[in-house]
Amino acid sequence: MGEERLEVLLSTEEIAAGVKRLGEAIARDYDGQNPLFVGVLKGAVVFLADLIRAVPIPVRYDFIAVSSYGAATRSSGQVKILKDLDYSLEDEAVILVEDIVDTGLTLNYLLASFRARRPRSLRVCTLLDKPSRRLVELKPDYNAFVIPDHFVVGYGLDYAEKYRNLPYIAVLKKACDG
Repeated sequence: MGEERLEVLLSTEEIAAGVKRLGEAIARDYDGQNPLFVGVLKGAVVFLADLIRAVPIPVRYDFIAVSSYGAATRSSGQVKILKDLDYSLEDEAVILVEDIVDTGLTLNYLLASFRARRPRSLRVCTLLDKPSRRLVELKPDYNAFVIPDHFVVGYGLDYAEKYRNLPYIAVLKKACDG
């Protein structure tokens, strides 16, 4: 088993600037409204906490926990909801908050599920977008950073439940990766 090492991809300062840009854009688009932010557990918690503080209008938030099953390292797009929402989405302005959009399979499932609940509007906000891995046609409405196809950790993202607490985003490399 190779030793893990980290290579910083996005600094704490870069992330803060990206979150601030997103907060300003959302505030402009939702001025006079009270949007409901829905964070996807566990990865989006850190991002959602910073994001809602960067939005200078009244907001509410909730969480949903999902599990993709199938191959251990790859989402099959089949999703099991582990914790559903406390709020109803009917006639709400909903912003679905993800840490990273990769294949898009899980997000695609969540969007279909949320649309069936008849929100007034539904948009996606992600910290990281990895379009090179997309398996479904999907583009986040709000996105802080487009990143290359690397396995990343930190700022809520993990590897085997490690690294979520890092204040930056790093590429996780194994010693055998070179």
